[in-house]
Amino acid sequence: MGECFSIQDPGDPRLRDYVDLRDVRLRMSLEAEHGLFLAEGAKVIRRAVQAGYVPRSFLLAPRWLDGLRTEIQRSPAPCFVVEESVARELTGFHVHRGALASLERRPLPSVEAVLATARRVVVLEDLVDHTNVGAIFRSAAALGIDAIVLSPRCVDPLYRRSVKVAMGAVFELPYARLEDWDDGLNRVRTAGLEVLALTPSREAEPLETVMAEVDRVALVFGTEGAGLSRRWLDTADRQVRVGMSAGVDSLNVAACAAVVCYVLCAENLTKQTRNATS
Repeated sequence: MGECFSIQDPGDPRLRDYVDLRDVRLRMSLEAEHGLFLAEGAKVIRRAVQAGYVPRSFLLAPRWLDGLRTEIQRSPAPCFVVEESVARELTGFHVHRGALASLERRPLPSVEAVLATARRVVVLEDLVDHTNVGAIFRSAAALGIDAIVLSPRCVDPLYRRSVKVAMGAVFELPYARLEDWDDGLNRVRTAGLEVLALTPSREAEPLETVMAEVDRVALVFGTEGAGLSRRWLDTADRQVRVGMSAGVDSLNVAACAAVVCYVLCAENLTKQTRNATS
């Protein structure tokens, strides 16, 4: 069991993993340099530890000590106990969930390893919003997607905001990152997956029609503003659209991903529900 320390000084060097959590550039640099990521909230911290991520330290308000007692006792990592005012000055915001943990990153598997046995895959091209990435991971995990593949410039799923929005789904769903954007979709196709590019274009095929015809499939979603690049649209096997009411031309990428994943996995989800209630 790691030792617990009560700390009153937000400048204490032992707390350096938690400095300025609102400064995205600083955090990306610090976390990459030290090979760490942060989990926020007792439930997310538990899920990270249960998934095998090794804690570096815990930062807790006193009221959260009992709630994370098991995780603290099982880890040699130190636990820093601070008042909420100290946590706010240290992190740059009000940590309303009262609990943070710094954990060691693990090496990502290769794209080929992640795709080897996957039947339903989500591919994300250059998403820049951590909230959207977290939401997509949460929906994908809930709806039966087997893996996620990220383009080289897609934001980090283990960034604190992504982890928080995903409610820990980033720890459960296998994912990998492409090293080369240019030939990325061809690597996905080589794994035996049919590549479907999501687009609001009226020339694209209707979602329901396509989903009834596919087996092993990769669903490809583009960045929040411009959508998929022309190259990835043209490289895909088929272009697919979600039908919408007149006057609405597109969905938020996280909402679109949830809709498409549900339609793709609906049959399996229905079978699981029947089995659970029988």
